[in-house]
Amino acid sequence: MGRLKLSVLDQSPIHDGKDDRFGLLDTIELAKVCDTLGYHRYWLAEHHNTKGYASSTPEVMINSVATVTKNMRVGSGGVMLNHYSSFKVAETFNMLEALHAGRIDVGIGRAPGTDFITSRALQGNREIDYSQKAYELIGYLNQNLDKNHPYFDVTLTPSNIPAPPVYLLGSSAGSSGLAGALGAGFVLALFIGTNERSPQIINEYKTSFVPSNVLSQPKVIIAVACIVADSKEEAEFIASSHVYWKLQAVTNYERSALKSPQELVKVIENLSAQEKRYYDETMENMITGTAQECKREIEKLATLYDADEVMIVNVTYSFEDRKKSYELLAKEFDL
Repeated sequence: MGRLKLSVLDQSPIHDGKDDRFGLLDTIELAKVCDTLGYHRYWLAEHHNTKGYASSTPEVMINSVATVTKNMRVGSGGVMLNHYSSFKVAETFNMLEALHAGRIDVGIGRAPGTDFITSRALQGNREIDYSQKAYELIGYLNQNLDKNHPYFDVTLTPSNIPAPPVYLLGSSAGSSGLAGALGAGFVLALFIGTNERSPQIINEYKTSFVPSNVLSQPKVIIAVACIVADSKEEAEFIASSHVYWKLQAVTNYERSALKSPQELVKVIENLSAQEKRYYDETMENMITGTAQECKREIEKLATLYDADEVMIVNVTYSFEDRKKSYELLAKEFDL
């Protein structure tokens, strides 16, 4: 494994109790910082009807971020393909590639990124077949759909744009084999849930990989939750905002705005035994500590999953805490 690349997955959290739109503006500001720090790529997430997160349209944010940065690749992490026409998604990313040549990634996922009712509002009554949609998306981008496909003659506008690479996102084994069969990259989202993920998931992806027009060999990225601070205790204190947000989503089926670590001190002390157990499991699934401690854990996971790139997810109440975390990590890795 060569030099480890670090990248960013930005969920556009709404910081410091500000209005929602400032979550988008903070994303753009953070992207500019990470571009100068040496991060390899910057991906934008998709969430709908989700308090605490500001971005429902990563493709809009991709254009905004790519316009104000120079070095990083920029992409979606990811577009929730089940909600949309694969042709429309292909057109959108074809346009982005035309505007920002050689810097665009297409990350897609099958998770809804929202609740059931909002999913229905997004999808209407369309039938969903994620595997078929992923196949069509790649076919449109590469202009190599099967000749018997009903839309074989449909072309993207503008034409003659090189296809950007496609990555499938997954938090378990569900998408790894499909990613390999399609010749796409695979991102293992270790920050989702608290269950153990076997390296066999990556082996399955590599074993099933078929070279494509864009990727000649498998490309593995792991995505982890990581907060860096001056001490382990401070990092966990900062992380409490996101951990409690996740706890609320699981135990009460609701997502409220991010709360500050200061206002959560008493709340966490009064959690029930069951809530405290999930809280602790979620905290343990994050990488927290000093830059040196976090670097050690990140490198250990990269070795375990045989990945040469790690995507850092970082959600904090304070924007300054979040920015500092990425700065400390970049310095420790000498990006």
